[in-house]
Amino acid sequence: MQSESKERKQGESHSSSMTPDMASDKPVGNDLEGNRYHTGFLRRTTQLLSRYGIETHGIAPVPAEERLETRWYQMFFVWFSANMNILTFSTGTAGPAYFSLGVNDSLIIIVIVDLVTCLLPAFFAVFGPKLGTRAMVQARFSWGYFGAIIPTVLNVFSMQGFLILNCIVGGQILASLSSHLNDTLGIVIIGIITLVVRKYRMDPKSPVSQATVAEVISFASILASSVLSWCTMTPDYGVYHSPAASSARIFLYTYLAFFTASVTAHTLGAAFAAAAPNVPAWNAGFDDSSSVGGLLYSVLLPTGAFGKLLVALVALSTPSACAPTMYTFSTSFMAVAPWFAYSAEMGIYSHL
Repeated sequence: MQSESKERKQGESHSSSMTPDMASDKPVGNDLEGNRYHTGFLRRTTQLLSRYGIETHGIAPVPAEERLETRWYQMFFVWFSANMNILTFSTGTAGPAYFSLGVNDSLIIIVIVDLVTCLLPAFFAVFGPKLGTRAMVQARFSWGYFGAIIPTVLNVFSMQGFLILNCIVGGQILASLSSHLNDTLGIVIIGIITLVVRKYRMDPKSPVSQATVAEVISFASILASSVLSWCTMTPDYGVYHSPAASSARIFLYTYLAFFTASVTAHTLGAAFAAAAPNVPAWNAGFDDSSSVGGLLYSVLLPTGAFGKLLVALVALSTPSACAPTMYTFSTSFMAVAPWFAYSAEMGIYSHL
């Protein structure tokens, strides 16, 4: 009898929670109609976006039967293009420009640091195809559901800072092409292009002096941070790839992409920055080590119109780093709170 009474009370409680409040001034029919309208509108919007190739999956794990992509070499091109750009170039300039390091010292540090640090984002890339789960969702396995919010929020801020840096450097390059453009307009243009495609400044020192331990460690730390920051992103771009590939194959594609792009761009940046004080035109463009875009423009200026074309192409390559960053920035937001992860087709129903 007690169990029947308990079940009856639970049933009444459930029904009362689902029954509209008759004393309320809000019309019940309008509420239900409004819910159906919003649900239907979001579903139609999701279907429309999906039709044009825009991902609407959210952060839900991708089932194994949907991980069918077998072009694993795509991982090489994605991460090569994301690192072969002007921001990686500007990171390499930090050694000679800010820490008074010579070319030889800078190149040795670059090669050693890139050889080691590129191992980590390549390792994390393996988990994308194997688990079909976003990086910040994977953090829940070790941090717990609510504990994972901490690294996820930090990742959101980190991604935002990285996007700002990319847009600033890309904007500087565009501004160097014409007197009718300034840095602000260039930044806006780069930001808009990034949406379609989907740390700080230190006081420069005079080159070149004997490298100290502090300078070596500081430059190495900047190089390492520029590579390691990709660790929270690399799994996100393999969630639709088939897990049939060996872990070694996925790792190798990603590692080669990171290393070849990073060591090349870092080396070029260090070489041009070290040579700038000896070339008045380059030094003027570098603007006291504050304008990487100006340095690149000054280097290519003697080639005339072709040089301007190359500078424009370099500037337009900036979204190749911004797009994956913005993508992970969005998925990280979804991992912060369930509300951000509701899809149009099933999230609304669970919310209601």
